[in-house]
Amino acid sequence: MSSTPNKQAGYPRLVADIGGTNARFALETAPRVIEKTAVLPCKDYDTVTDAVRAYLNQSGATAVRHAAFAIANPILGDWVQMTNHHWAFSIETTRQTLGLDTLILLNDFTAQALAVTQTSSKDLMQVGGQEPVEFAPKAVIGPGTGLGVSGLVHSPAGWVALAGEGGHTSFPPFDDMEVLIWQYAKNKYGHVSAERFLSGAGLSLVYEALAAKQKAKPAKLMPSEITEKALSGTSPLCRQTLDIFCAMLGTVTSNLALTLGARGGVYLCGGIIPRVLEYFKTSPFRSRFENKGRFEAYLAAIPVYVVLSEFPGISGAAAALDNHLRNV
Repeated sequence: MSSTPNKQAGYPRLVADIGGTNARFALETAPRVIEKTAVLPCKDYDTVTDAVRAYLNQSGATAVRHAAFAIANPILGDWVQMTNHHWAFSIETTRQTLGLDTLILLNDFTAQALAVTQTSSKDLMQVGGQEPVEFAPKAVIGPGTGLGVSGLVHSPAGWVALAGEGGHTSFPPFDDMEVLIWQYAKNKYGHVSAERFLSGAGLSLVYEALAAKQKAKPAKLMPSEITEKALSGTSPLCRQTLDIFCAMLGTVTSNLALTLGARGGVYLCGGIIPRVLEYFKTSPFRSRFENKGRFEAYLAAIPVYVVLSEFPGISGAAAALDNHLRNV
């Protein structure tokens, strides 16, 4: 986080959601008014500054003084080294280079959590459960390029988003099949985090492990190819991969819900689930989510929502920037 004193918290403001694959930029031209959204592939730019300048040139934005970037990374100080991309930079140097008065960075899933509090019901699809308990904690999790994890707790000042790196907790195998898949990944990587499986690359890893178990030589399939073959019925192995992926997600999500006491609901973000939405409704996810022995009834009551809004990270970054400028 970096800023210089400025009482005029004006518009337009630059907001961004930067993942390992794409950087999404937009301008907030008035409170909660997001315009000129653009998606730039991270690989096309040597630095984050290059990407920002390309967007500002493309959008024709002028007099931007304040910016917030949600990024797929922990924010531990001034220096940022992305986990799933090669960009590395100083927040303060970037602020000065771009000529900004304010530049704040926050974890992308902290931004996703903030966005949940502003998401319209039309952008949510419920998968099981009952009604959320008002002001109870909410869990936010989403498989995409990586696995993002956050949560929301209510305070007298409103909803507070939690910044953590829950995607890198150790993965818990549920049954014998998942133990075999876990062993395959352990032999390949050592530590096996939840993100190893619950991400785009993780979908491919599950497929690879299942193929190895069948002593088949697997084709190198992209995550999108696996889901396409699974849903079209052209590959039983791909269908099994997707079933196991969703079951694994159910286990990890229910662990998060129990840890947070998330009776306010669980919100699934990220790019993978919306692509398989109709399948997901009847996938193994919900039955695995509730499969917690004595706490089955507790989890059965918790609603799970798939977040369908197009750029929630941008909305969350805008909310974080507004909170920051109000408190400067």
